[in-house]
Amino acid sequence: MKSNIILIGFMGVGKGTTARAYARRYKCFNIDTDDLIESKENNKIKNIFAEDGEKYFRALEQECADWIESSVDNSLISCGGGFYNINNLKSLGTVILLDASYEWIYNRLSTAENSKAKLKKRPLFSEPKKAKKLYKEREKEYKKLADIVINVEKKDMQEIIKEINTKVN
Repeated sequence: MKSNIILIGFMGVGKGTTARAYARRYKCFNIDTDDLIESKENNKIKNIFAEDGEKYFRALEQECADWIESSVDNSLISCGGGFYNINNLKSLGTVILLDASYEWIYNRLSTAENSKAKLKKRPLFSEPKKAKKLYKEREKEYKKLADIVINVEKKDMQEIIKEINTKVN
């Protein structure tokens, strides 16, 4: 099995932030699947959704996963919120769910220093009822797929990355 660490979880839970902090602390590469897709397409995710639709985007996620499976090892990979749906997730590495309640995630985004940018990047949060429904749908799936679940509420970043490192090593 690959020695990658795969971070999954709902949008806004802190996968990218955690990946960057972990990579700095433990001297490894980190990859963000949304960044890879944006780079490949030379387009923002929200534009890909608007111009080509969700089905096309999900196919790009699968293509990204296939590339990770064949080409990437010893890295930390933070995934978009829907990336868990790819068909080879478990073969990419150890899957870690960063878990938190919907309310905690929404509060994290709306009280962040750059909250306007964080919320704008996630247009779904402009419709909180829809976002919460999606959260509820995905919650069970995330937990089913995860090798390790880490609740990130009431923990600072150093605690979170130390817990990840302890559980994967």
